[in-house]
Amino acid sequence: MPVVDLRSDTVTRPTQAMREAMARAEVGDDVYGEDPTVNALQERLAADLGFVAGLFVPSGTQSNLLALLAHCERGDEYIVGMDAHTYRYEGGGAAVLGSIQPQPLVQAADGSLPLDAVEQAIKPLDDAHYARTRLVCLENTWHGRVLPLDYLQASRALCDRRGLALHLDGARLFNAAVAQGVPPRTIAVHFDSVSVCLSKGLGAPVGSVLLGTQALIGGARRWRKVAGGGMRQAGILAAAGLHALDHHVTALADDHARAAQLATALDGAPAVRVVAQHTNMVFLDVTSGRVDALRAHMEAAGVRVSVGYTPRVRLVLHRDVDDVGLQRTLDALHAFRG
Repeated sequence: MPVVDLRSDTVTRPTQAMREAMARAEVGDDVYGEDPTVNALQERLAADLGFVAGLFVPSGTQSNLLALLAHCERGDEYIVGMDAHTYRYEGGGAAVLGSIQPQPLVQAADGSLPLDAVEQAIKPLDDAHYARTRLVCLENTWHGRVLPLDYLQASRALCDRRGLALHLDGARLFNAAVAQGVPPRTIAVHFDSVSVCLSKGLGAPVGSVLLGTQALIGGARRWRKVAGGGMRQAGILAAAGLHALDHHVTALADDHARAAQLATALDGAPAVRVVAQHTNMVFLDVTSGRVDALRAHMEAAGVRVSVGYTPRVRLVLHRDVDDVGLQRTLDALHAFRG
């Protein structure tokens, strides 16, 4: 029986059609800018999201890092959520490799940075005691939560007024767009740079694209080389991204629907409690001290879940989890007695 893997939407595997597209890809040397499939992917996403240029990179972590390095210099600062991926889960790359100081702020329940707190955190440029605030980083979706469009507009207005750039970690940008029923460009238009991940719900095996101005992408390209992210015949991978954009975007709504179904159907489960469900994610609380027992129980049922050191458990729906897998998950969770 195949394992149902709910740890993350990063575990998706390429479909047969995607593999065939990869096998047919025309390739060249991307470090020289000569891979036609990479160039097509970069141009496609830039045009779709309203940017001038794009850069294909191996991972979302590198894409965000290159954005920070291109926006900021040594001794600069970026304002970011305390639980944001760019601050908490990317190895401190901006500080380690760029000498860029993060200024973390406590996020609101919807993942937004309170704009009054952002305003207060901006440092005066004429005072040498402080790092120079250059950039604000947002994340959409954040733990599955979608940032409101009016909040994005207000964030853009604040950054314009204070002379700051605005970057989006859009690892699940397409989930946000599908959930709001808008083109992804409607979200991206508020930002100076956007990182788009292709290897989560969209189902490509590898890769993200950083989007921005020609100057910013030029700087990011150089930093990509420094960081070891220059790839050669990368069109084989870029072809998977193009296939995902053509065939997998609308299917994200199915992941959202199954997540909602899972959350509803867990009502009354004896030892787990649904805390929240947003887009393709469901969050559970487990009976205190029983997370290890839950992991073992689910593994025995052939279901993998992301269990850490707290009672909070995240379940992520994605294109490799069908209705059969959903039912197996429900049966296993209802059978758990804590």
